[in-house]
Amino acid sequence: MTVAIDRATGKRSGDRAPRPGRARRLKRSFDKHWYAYAMIAPVAVVLGVLVLYPLAYGFYLTLTDANSLNSARTIGVNEIEATYKFIGLDNYADILWGETAYDRFWSHFVWTIVWTAACVALHYGIGLGLALLLNQKLRGRTLYRLVLILPWAVPTFVTVFGWRFMLADAGIINSGLDALGLPTPLWLEDTFWQRFAAIMVNTWCGVPFMMVSLLGGLQSIDASLYEAAEMDGASAWQRFRHVTLPGLRSVSSTVVLLGIIWTFNQFAVIFLLFGNTAPDAQILVTWAYQLGFGQQPRDFAQSAAYGMLLLAILIVFTSFYRRWLNRNEQQLAI
Repeated sequence: MTVAIDRATGKRSGDRAPRPGRARRLKRSFDKHWYAYAMIAPVAVVLGVLVLYPLAYGFYLTLTDANSLNSARTIGVNEIEATYKFIGLDNYADILWGETAYDRFWSHFVWTIVWTAACVALHYGIGLGLALLLNQKLRGRTLYRLVLILPWAVPTFVTVFGWRFMLADAGIINSGLDALGLPTPLWLEDTFWQRFAAIMVNTWCGVPFMMVSLLGGLQSIDASLYEAAEMDGASAWQRFRHVTLPGLRSVSSTVVLLGIIWTFNQFAVIFLLFGNTAPDAQILVTWAYQLGFGQQPRDFAQSAAYGMLLLAILIVFTSFYRRWLNRNEQQLAI
């Protein structure tokens, strides 16, 4: 094999051009896309200040025994320095395997799972039913949509306080039950009815989002699919099962995932409905708040450890959920 040599450059014609170094490639990319980097920079800074720094500092607190007695604080003109110390993973071990781990963590974890599953199932089921109704040609359909979306439009704290007044012992709900000769539950005192009331209120707040999202998904399904199925003799249930549900798969997977994450961390409903008067109805996020701000001394380290555990649980669940969805989509494609 003959190789020609360029006399001017001294290079062989078969030699490849040297690849630019990483620094040169980065500089070339920056010169080409500097405007995009400039637009992203403020968002990255805000996320770093509001999310990444508190997350890193919270994780550091989980490795200490920090509380309101040994943290840095100012009393009058006196500045007291922090005296908490590094204890490693002892907080996590105490939460998960300590002597009172069931009462402090596992009981609230089980209730949080039940609460999340029940609320998301009701959100999706009722939301899908209402979406199917509103997707029909009804007289006054626009008015119905506006009325049904009101619970989502009203601020959460207004909604929860309204429900709290109605669920009180002398509220309108118990008054109506008493007028009908029915028993009047202790909605805000008894553990079972506290949990029932929490699911009921959160369902009221969350159904409109599911309804609107699923209604958009229903309207994106090609009407010719229903016509073809009807011509083939498919019943209403068969059309729903084989056309509607597959057509809603992408929307359903997204809204269910968002619903699980939001419900798992739903602080406002539980806290505003019960405050610190219902220890057995607290989910993990409100229990973490009680540890860090609702008791004396305030246990910052344990509260931060609960937050890290919540984050880990949601990350693990989301990864498995997305993997399961991708596997199902691949099987359907085959």
